[in-house]
Amino acid sequence: MAAPEQKVLSPAVVPGLEWCEESEETHAPHIELLETTSAQEPSISSEPFSRQDCLVPVVFPGPVSQEGCCRFTCELLKHIMYQRQQLPLPYEHLKHFYRKSPQAEDMVKKKPRATAEASNRTCPQTLAELENVLSHLESLFARTLVPRVLILLGGSVVSPKEFYEIDLSRLAPSSMDQSLSTAACLRRLFRAVFVADAFSELQAPPLMGTVIMAQGHRDCGEDWFRPKLNYRMPIRGHKLTVTLSCGRPPIPVTAWEDYVWFQAPVTLKGFHE
Repeated sequence: MAAPEQKVLSPAVVPGLEWCEESEETHAPHIELLETTSAQEPSISSEPFSRQDCLVPVVFPGPVSQEGCCRFTCELLKHIMYQRQQLPLPYEHLKHFYRKSPQAEDMVKKKPRATAEASNRTCPQTLAELENVLSHLESLFARTLVPRVLILLGGSVVSPKEFYEIDLSRLAPSSMDQSLSTAACLRRLFRAVFVADAFSELQAPPLMGTVIMAQGHRDCGEDWFRPKLNYRMPIRGHKLTVTLSCGRPPIPVTAWEDYVWFQAPVTLKGFHE
């Protein structure tokens, strides 16, 4: 059977990719991630382990910074919310359109009054809540290593309808001056997600609440995310796992014994136009 033809990744498909494409020549100390041939790049399986599970492995050819790990998490959160139709536009487009474009006001004026008022109220609220979560994720990553992040959609934190795991435990974060270019790593990450085609067979979902869980050291001093000492990862619902590694020896499993789950105290509510 002929191999499937690869598609070209469009910035419109992956929110925030325009930022990734910008030159980072000013960050000379970063190691630039060069494109490798298919023979050098690990194969990415698009076949799920079961009807509800899918694994997307991504291997970076060098160390990444803690700031880079945070960027990967934030960009995947934005992307998943858009792909699962919790946001009507990619996050960056949505923020620009509703805050700086006069067309947004014209569109609201043309809608029925009740719909327009609800949309005008919901969009800024959703954007503000999402930006708040992103900001606190940055603070958490600055306080502690974060081996795993969960993005839970629908249901409850114990039994969500869908959940997405970002496995960072195989990465050994390095300092900024020794790390790969974050933008190049993001391109590789989203290319892997795109090739895996993890969202195409999922049914169109209703609006659902989105909850963020993240692991951190129990003594990291985090005061916004709430510790959930007895939390266990869900065993039901559609699951997508993105595993990130860098070709270096991973951090020993015993090092994670003092790490616990933290839950964001807000539930992100999606909206439709």
